[in-house]
Amino acid sequence: MRIHDVSSPRSTARVRLGFCFMVALLLVVAGRVFVVQGFDPESYASKAADRRTQVSALASERGAILDMNGTVLAQSTVRYDIVGTPKVNSTTETFRQVDDSGTIQTVSRDQGLRELALVLEMPEPEVRELMTGDALFTYLAKAVDPGVERAVMDLGVPGVESRPVKKRAYPQGAVAGSIVGFTNDQGGAAGLELTLDEQLTGRDGERTYQTGADGIIIPTAPLEVVPATNGQSVRLTIDTDLQYAAQEALEAQAGKLSADWANLIVVEAKTGKIRAMAETNSVDPNNPGATAPEDRGARSVQAAIEPGSTEKAITAAAAIEEGLVSPGSRLVIPSGYTVNGQFFKDSFEHGTEQRTFAGVIGSSMNTGTVMVGQDLSREQRYDYLRKFGIGSSTGIPLPGESAGLLAKPDQWDGRQEFAVLFGQGVSQTPLQTTMAFQAIANDGVLLKPRLIESYLDPDGTEHPVEAEPGSRAVSESTARQTRDILESVVTAGGAKDIKVPGYRVGGKTGTAEAVADSGKGLDGYTASFVGMAPMDDPQYVVMVNVQRPAGNIYGISTAPVFNNIMTRVLSKFDVAPSRTPSVSLPQKF
Repeated sequence: MRIHDVSSPRSTARVRLGFCFMVALLLVVAGRVFVVQGFDPESYASKAADRRTQVSALASERGAILDMNGTVLAQSTVRYDIVGTPKVNSTTETFRQVDDSGTIQTVSRDQGLRELALVLEMPEPEVRELMTGDALFTYLAKAVDPGVERAVMDLGVPGVESRPVKKRAYPQGAVAGSIVGFTNDQGGAAGLELTLDEQLTGRDGERTYQTGADGIIIPTAPLEVVPATNGQSVRLTIDTDLQYAAQEALEAQAGKLSADWANLIVVEAKTGKIRAMAETNSVDPNNPGATAPEDRGARSVQAAIEPGSTEKAITAAAAIEEGLVSPGSRLVIPSGYTVNGQFFKDSFEHGTEQRTFAGVIGSSMNTGTVMVGQDLSREQRYDYLRKFGIGSSTGIPLPGESAGLLAKPDQWDGRQEFAVLFGQGVSQTPLQTTMAFQAIANDGVLLKPRLIESYLDPDGTEHPVEAEPGSRAVSESTARQTRDILESVVTAGGAKDIKVPGYRVGGKTGTAEAVADSGKGLDGYTASFVGMAPMDDPQYVVMVNVQRPAGNIYGISTAPVFNNIMTRVLSKFDVAPSRTPSVSLPQKF
């Protein structure tokens, strides 16, 4: 065996080198400790705290949607699921808890579970069984209210957490469903839920606390709570009872006529407030998947259809405003009328007739309407349609509103330039048609339709929505003369089945060919009536529209629905009965 001499110069050098290396290493470690403890203790303490910090969400509530009377159409509830980690609890004999006085006390696991069972109103053995074992997750309770959640979290039981659950409920079901809309996981998905999503959505809060390495909350560590801010609620102009009655009446009439769909709108003439906007097959927001996609929206603002003879009210107002006729002007009407190579006839056979202008509108004669309307220039015809809101969206806060289709006058063909006078060659939504009559009822001033009454902060502070100024379509005198013609349609013309006991009523029927859903060709008819009451001081306009009813279109009547709803409207809003005699202008001479 060979023995090294450690006293040799080579061995001595090796020892010295190793010693120097060890000293250098110790200096590095000591320096690091000095930096940590001397120069940057807060940074490292902060990083350690970050590792212990836990954040749990405090859910906000989505604002409610209410009708004009405060009836809830949509509301949110925030609930919490209480979950546990049995593995954490099973390995914790005791934990520290802060009592009501702020005193920290040591609590046994058994006592913690006993208190938890009391708060959750569950049998203690059941809670103990759920929180025992090596499982990493279990549900203790689902959908508890925020008060219970706070009480649970205040206990500080090891391994127990809360998770927010938001639910949206629609207590009125399908009533006003097409207006209210519905939500999905991302927020608003249809109707006002979509267009008012920003106002309705709240801002979630959070609870920040610290836990030890064992997952137990440290009671002495700071607890920070950023409270949730609930969304604004919105009060509508809609009356739920009236909306329900309208939907019921429409469903019955559409079923009787085997119609594809029907809708009804009630507008307050002097404010533009929509009191009802009803659709058949209205979606139930609690279960939107049960309704066909094409029925989930509001056709009152989405469906652009030819208005038919209801448009003659606009033509009458334009002709009177321009001084071409008065209600009593006399016209000799042939059995058919040709202008610029275009031939027009009426829906009923007749020979040469002597009619007043009121009689032309009263019997809905295309011939006489064209005879008078041809003296309006193309530009005038277009301009008056625009003044009454045709060809532009109303701005109502509902998704998918159609502006309709009104071509520029230089794009009209030889027939269209006259057909627009009686509601063909132009398409518009039922709401646009209703608002045109609102202007006539409101002494010639067209208003913006109003669906939102006010917004409400979470603390109850209400912010009314200001009405936008209207625009004048025709003079007050013209509007009054046009109303006399419309009243005579009911008293002496073709709408004698329109009756509201105690009230003077006026309005106009409309029949048009319906464009196929494909957009190509025609496949049925549209029957409608737009009326107002009381005619001595019009307060409300009601429009009824039935799409593609079966049978002879000229035998179809919307009167039962109109009479029903207008009677309800005048009664509900305490409109005084008429005290002046009805107007019944001569129809012939």
